Amino acid sequence: MKTLGMIGGLSWESSILYYRLINEAARERLGGLHSADSLMYSFDFHEIEVLQAAGHWDAATARMVDAAQRLERGGAGLVIICSNTMHRMYDAVQASIAVPMLHIADATAARIAAAGITRIGLLGTRYTMEQDFYKGRLSANYGLDVLVPDDAGRDTVHRIIYDELVVGQINPASKAAYVAVMRDLVERGAQGIILGCTEITLLVGQADTSVPVFDTTAIHAVAALEAALAP
Repeated sequence: MKTLGMIGGLSWESSILYYRLINEAARERLGGLHSADSLMYSFDFHEIEVLQAAGHWDAATARMVDAAQRLERGGAGLVIICSNTMHRMYDAVQASIAVPMLHIADATAARIAAAGITRIGLLGTRYTMEQDFYKGRLSANYGLDVLVPDDAGRDTVHRIIYDELVVGQINPASKAAYVAVMRDLVERGAQGIILGCTEITLLVGQADTSVPVFDTTAIHAVAALEAALAP
């Protein structure tokens, strides 16, 4: 098993899920008392959020590169970023280390393709929903037609992530708001929904919509474990 290096704290609420899901997958795959051989570098998310909000993506990229290099020096044979938004700097981070990385959108797109879906709804931070680093990869590499909420919907989804989910707050009214946004995407033709922020799975899931839900946290975690076990 390769040592799996995780860049976490983006936020730690979802990093906990990654750690649990990866180790549950190791136990299921290997049996007995097995767990994943892993390292995690966990950020102070406040510092990262300040850089995001100010548009200082170069500084955020430098922080991510440093984290990946620390994990590589620590013995990681595979690195993952435990966040959808911070895949904005995936290419720069991958170029800075010799060991491979597993892109969260690639792992998710493989599941979507296996389901025969071509038009997909995307929930996430404003950065993920509006910028091209994520939607563009899904479209260019996998031929997916990606739908995002309208402007008011994007505001709602983004606000709930940063004001509530990253600090562990789960509110019924916010769940209802997300369900309404997902319903609108389905009415516009979405055949499935990507939970494209690793905290969204804390709030909504498959029971909240009539179409398949693709939980990027769970998908990425399990795919990372499988990659770590691959020869």
